[in-house]
Amino acid sequence: MTFRPELGFVFLTASLLTSGGVCAQDVVPARVRPMSPMETVAIPARLNPGLSVDLENPASYLYPEWSNDYVHKYESVEVPDSVVISMKGYVMPTDSTRITDSYGYRQNRGRLHLGIDVKVNTGDTIRAAFDGKVRVSRYERSGYGHYLVIRHPNGLETVYGHLSRKLVSENDIVHAGDPIGLGGNTGRSTGSHLHFETRILGNAINPAKMFDFPNRRAATDYFVYQKNTREIYYKVKKGDTLTGIAMKNETSVANICKLNGITRNSVIKVGQTLRVN
Repeated sequence: MTFRPELGFVFLTASLLTSGGVCAQDVVPARVRPMSPMETVAIPARLNPGLSVDLENPASYLYPEWSNDYVHKYESVEVPDSVVISMKGYVMPTDSTRITDSYGYRQNRGRLHLGIDVKVNTGDTIRAAFDGKVRVSRYERSGYGHYLVIRHPNGLETVYGHLSRKLVSENDIVHAGDPIGLGGNTGRSTGSHLHFETRILGNAINPAKMFDFPNRRAATDYFVYQKNTREIYYKVKKGDTLTGIAMKNETSVANICKLNGITRNSVIKVGQTLRVN
C-alpha cells in the first residue's frame, strides 16, 4: 500500500508487536488482520515520542477541514487503506458498564445501529473518551437528540447521543475524562441511555472493538482500521432485486443472504438496509 508523506505519517514495522514496542491487551478486535513479519503500517507522526499534539487542529493529517455543519459526511475525502488508532490516554465515557444495545444491523427494525447503547440515568455524567476538540453540538429531534461530536488527535471522532444537557460548546478543547454532558432520553430514544459511536472519516467502527465496557478498559492498545474490511451497507430502492444489488456492489447474492440472515426467496422492501460487505 502507498501513503503520502505529506500527511505526516511515519512507519512502524510489525516487529514492534513482538519486541514490546506495541503490545495488545487480552482481547484482540476480531476484524483486525494480524500483521505479517516486516509488514509496515502507517502511524501518524503524532504518535512519535516528543512530538506535541495539536488540539486546535486534531488529526489534521487525516481530515482536510474543520466544520461544525455535519455529523459524519465526508463524501469527497479518500479513506486511507490503513490507519493505526492509538487507545492511549482513553477514559470510559460512563461509570456504567451495562450495554443495552450492541452495534450492527437490526433485522427486526430494518435499520442499522451504528454505535452501542450504555445504560445511564438522566443526569449521570458523560465524559470525553480522549483529548480532543468539540466539532458539533446540536439537537436532532428524530435521531440523536442533544448530541456532541468530538474529534481526537488519534483520528477518531466520537459521538455522544441522547444527552439531557450539554456541558461544552462547539470548538471547545476537552481532555480525556472531562465532563461534557449529562445522560438523558432526548431524540429517538425509548429510555435514558448514552448512544456512543466511534467513527473515522465518517465510517462507523464497532466501539466494542476498542472499548471493553464490562471490564472498564481498552480492548487493545492500537486498533488498525482497514478500509477493505469495513462493513458496507445498501439501502433498497424501488425496482431493486437481490441480483441487481449484488451486481451493483460487486458481491454475490449468496454473500448478501449470509450477511443478512435471509434467503434468495426473501422479500426485500424499499428503504430496507442490507449489508453487502
